[in-house]
Amino acid sequence: MPEKKLYTDSAIEIKQVYTADDVPASSQAEKPGQFPFTRGVQEDMYRGKLWTMRQYAGFSTAEESNKRYHYLLSQGVMGLSVAFDLPTQIGYDSDHPLAEGEVGKVGVAIDSIEDMQTLFKGIRLEEVSTSMTINATAYILLSLYVALAKQQGADLKKISGTIQNDILKEYAARGTYIYPPQPSMRIITDIFEWCSRELPKWNTISISGYHIREAGSTAVQEIAFTLSNGKAYVKAALAKGLDINVFGRRLSFFFNAHNNLFEEIAKFRAARRMWANIMKELGATDPKAMMLRFHTQTGGSTLTAQQPQNNISRVTVQTLAAVLGGTQSLHTNGYDEALSLPTEEAARIALRTQQIVAFESGAADTVDPLAGSYYVEALTSEIEQKAYELIATIDAMGGSVSAIEEGFIQEAIARSSYEYQRRIENGEKIIVGVNKFQSTEKDTTPVFRVDDSIRQVQSQKLARLRNDRDPAKCDQVLQYLSDKATSGENIMPTVIEAVEQKCTLGEIADTLREVYGEYK
Repeated sequence: MPEKKLYTDSAIEIKQVYTADDVPASSQAEKPGQFPFTRGVQEDMYRGKLWTMRQYAGFSTAEESNKRYHYLLSQGVMGLSVAFDLPTQIGYDSDHPLAEGEVGKVGVAIDSIEDMQTLFKGIRLEEVSTSMTINATAYILLSLYVALAKQQGADLKKISGTIQNDILKEYAARGTYIYPPQPSMRIITDIFEWCSRELPKWNTISISGYHIREAGSTAVQEIAFTLSNGKAYVKAALAKGLDINVFGRRLSFFFNAHNNLFEEIAKFRAARRMWANIMKELGATDPKAMMLRFHTQTGGSTLTAQQPQNNISRVTVQTLAAVLGGTQSLHTNGYDEALSLPTEEAARIALRTQQIVAFESGAADTVDPLAGSYYVEALTSEIEQKAYELIATIDAMGGSVSAIEEGFIQEAIARSSYEYQRRIENGEKIIVGVNKFQSTEKDTTPVFRVDDSIRQVQSQKLARLRNDRDPAKCDQVLQYLSDKATSGENIMPTVIEAVEQKCTLGEIADTLREVYGEYK
């Protein structure tokens, strides 16, 4: 009887048994905290400091989100992670006609400095690390955060956090872009340049594979397309004359953790090794500029609406993958997120999952505990090789921007997504509770809904704001912004001035729409 063939989700064949012959000799000499960082970016990893436990939260108004942040901080969260609603992500104020039906739904509505003040009421920005999942309008949200820090009297040199700011994956997988690729890249390098001087502890970009994976890519595609996008940002910054050893230290990554435990661990290890070599080739000499530091979120697309409590087990496996793979921070999804925004109970269980892995499982006690596993080392190298093949194809097309403009990356993700769904539907891929082990019991999981009246509340706030500000000063600073965008000067100081003068997010985004146009 022929041996049954098994494959990872990236179609890598899995041998029945692995031996020392399958392990590359080079991997045996690798040490944690040393180039190429396969085994982790710190020598002591979690023995020195645990990963940052973040919980991604934001919904409704700034007032409601602020309450959830205080609750999460009281439960042991170490850093905040802000979700913004769709109008905020694509540069529309809450009272814009296109915002109708979306205000406060998938995240918090932020229209102005006043919303930012409310969002972080009672929270000292110097004392908390904040991650903001925002891309096309990242420059505005960062400016709002900086303006608030200044109002609090904070030392900007001590402010720490991350903006996602990764526009290339928006064109490839997610869709919340505003401007065409070239001006979008220019805004990103303005942020790199300004932060390297004024906000040295801030991570200026979180290059995201998460959404590439959520759109249906394989693990191999996730790191290949993400690292390729990373190369594009680095090359854009180098073309602007920035120092790779300075801005390279502030690049971070954002990856997904799915259910195939060993493939996910190997993916994280391979990504670190690849990025170290990519940065070295691009001219980095400072080891800290070669380190791939990353945040992980458990896989949203792996959560099922059927038997939702099963998702607690899925998130636990994914948490182990992230921790055994050496993540720097982690968000765990609520078990109910296939049904609605997470309830407070679901958010607490998700956080407790991280805490149980950290303090009870022993997974954090030694550095890179799966190093030397014949299977994990072989899989790390195989994922690396296949990801490099994809990157070589993209390089031959002229890099990520060209590959996105030609539709190559989008088509590759779509093909993988189709193939994965086909395997579920024909039973090759088992999803517990969905295509096997189904239950006829009625689900009674409570769901969390955001009221449509939020838009009216936000619109009233905007009306008051526009009455209370100096319109002449607003017009003047928006004209300055238009001039800077046209001339090619760094726009960040003027955007900060604009939010301080109570210009709204939509007004600032529209000013640049007039200069750059919109990407269709």
